Amino acid sequence: MKRVLGAVLTAALLVAGCSTGKDAVVEGGTFSFVSPGGKLDITYPEAQRQNAPVLAGDDLMHEGKQLSIADFPGKVVVVNLWGQWCGPCRAEAPELETASKQMAPVGGQVVGLDVRDPAREVAQDFIRDRGITYPSIWDPTGRVLLQLQGYPRNLIPSTIVLDKKHRVAAVFLRQVLASDLMPTVQRLVTEK
Repeated sequence: MKRVLGAVLTAALLVAGCSTGKDAVVEGGTFSFVSPGGKLDITYPEAQRQNAPVLAGDDLMHEGKQLSIADFPGKVVVVNLWGQWCGPCRAEAPELETASKQMAPVGGQVVGLDVRDPAREVAQDFIRDRGITYPSIWDPTGRVLLQLQGYPRNLIPSTIVLDKKHRVAAVFLRQVLASDLMPTVQRLVTEK
């Protein structure tokens, strides 16, 4: 009974968190997430894209160093929300590494957002053990994640693709493959 009640409560929170606004974005200059019709893959036309908030924090692998999406001006940035505690994230990590290597030569960059991993060393081991070379922001408290207004905070893994102006161009509310990301990245890289 507790599991059923927990599932119902989680579903209600997801619906409540995703029910503000009529479309994928709310009026204004900064991205505010809404899932139109409960879609898992959302693409925003160029005219409807909103600026991503500042996503910056401690670099997971380099203590004392800060990492920000602003460190990649003019690049398409793929922001992946993950945690070493997340089973689908473990399966997804090699795909993101493949995508990272494929997109680097054309002007794309993967940046991880490691959420709810209180033990930095455990998350670092996850990165080392899988041979991940793209950088990640370490966000154990979820403060960086809170910058994404209305974004479903319990939906890990998920991926946000930013265009070259760092506006939200696509969102994947599921585990992704390199083959899911590359067509979107290639399209965005060619935009003027």
